[in-house]
Amino acid sequence: MKKAFVILSTLFFLLSSQAHAEPADYQKFGRIATAVIKEDYPGQPLKDYQYMGRQKMSENKVSDAFEFTVQENNAEKKVVVVVVHNLDNEKVLNISVKE
Repeated sequence: MKKAFVILSTLFFLLSSQAHAEPADYQKFGRIATAVIKEDYPGQPLKDYQYMGRQKMSENKVSDAFEFTVQENNAEKKVVVVVVHNLDNEKVLNISVKE
């Protein structure tokens, strides 16, 4: 009985974690986007960060978008960083920053 409970618990955990998973590699590109924001707004605090999703551009090329809220001169500013990369080799092809 105890063995069956452990097996069922493990299966439930694995299935629930996969159901809510984002693309596994978006975190890598989120770190890149955060580094770009910190470079463009040195010394300014980041108030918020949100992964906006992935768009497929071609068979092996996608873009991941990240929205940041940056405080600059006592005002909050929304900044979107889009990282375009190749799915095959995970190399960054383009980074754009839009206010």
